Amino acid sequence: MGGDRLKIVLSLTPPLLIIGTLFFGGILYGFLQSLGYQPAIGKYDINFDAYYNVMFSERYAKLFWTGLGLNLWVSFVSTFLAAAFALFGALAIRKTFFAKKICNFIFSLNLPMPHLVVAVGMIFVFSQSGLLARFFTQIGFISSPSDFPILVKDKYGLGIILAYIWKEAAFFFIILMSVLQSLGENFEELAQSLGANKWQRFRYVILPLVMPNLFSASIIVFAFSFGAYEVPAILGVNYPQMLPVMAFEFFLNPDLNARSEGMALSMIIALIVMILVVIYFRLTQSKIRKD
Repeated sequence: MGGDRLKIVLSLTPPLLIIGTLFFGGILYGFLQSLGYQPAIGKYDINFDAYYNVMFSERYAKLFWTGLGLNLWVSFVSTFLAAAFALFGALAIRKTFFAKKICNFIFSLNLPMPHLVVAVGMIFVFSQSGLLARFFTQIGFISSPSDFPILVKDKYGLGIILAYIWKEAAFFFIILMSVLQSLGENFEELAQSLGANKWQRFRYVILPLVMPNLFSASIIVFAFSFGAYEVPAILGVNYPQMLPVMAFEFFLNPDLNARSEGMALSMIIALIVMILVVIYFRLTQSKIRKD
């Protein structure tokens, strides 16, 4: 037994060492740059000026706090709505009926689709020059495509939220379907025999049983949407910008001194995401111990 464990450890050590070096090395390098350490341009002093400039300076403070607010708004709303949509979809089609496989296929169709493709699809479908705007113009619902509501490139991030709901609902759906099918219907039938109606069965039976998995998946989706770049970059506006887009613009600045502010923003994003990951692992570990 000891020899088998030693073989497993030895076989996993090289890839884990490479992954750990690249990951923690990148985090350390980024953290040092966020503290102003940039030997390439002759900066060796360690300080927190970049963090102060990003969060409290007159030039960047408003951009940062509005961007952080937009980040939290988009991540929370898209995660909540995607989870709710997937939950009610899974509850609606979990029972066996003739179109169950078709519904599963349609619901999971966008699961392998890259977020970049989803963002471009949002422009083609929901923009004021997109398919829906032209369709409603043709049937006379609106007088011109410009009358279509602004759902893409809007300051409230509605297009970004729609893209994340479209993409992440499938992820929630796969998890919830597996949980619901493993639970069966015995608990609901027992509650029904005791006089519980549909809402009471959902509120007091189904929801508590799926909530641990739903909450864990929500943390993953929230962390991803909080730190993702491509969808906000394509569907967002110049102001307010989400933090990953703002950080990338610091990196594109020809002035290399702005690299510290970009790294400081990246470290703030990484810190928030890591906190969510720690919460996720704590929840999963507590669930394993309970089981």
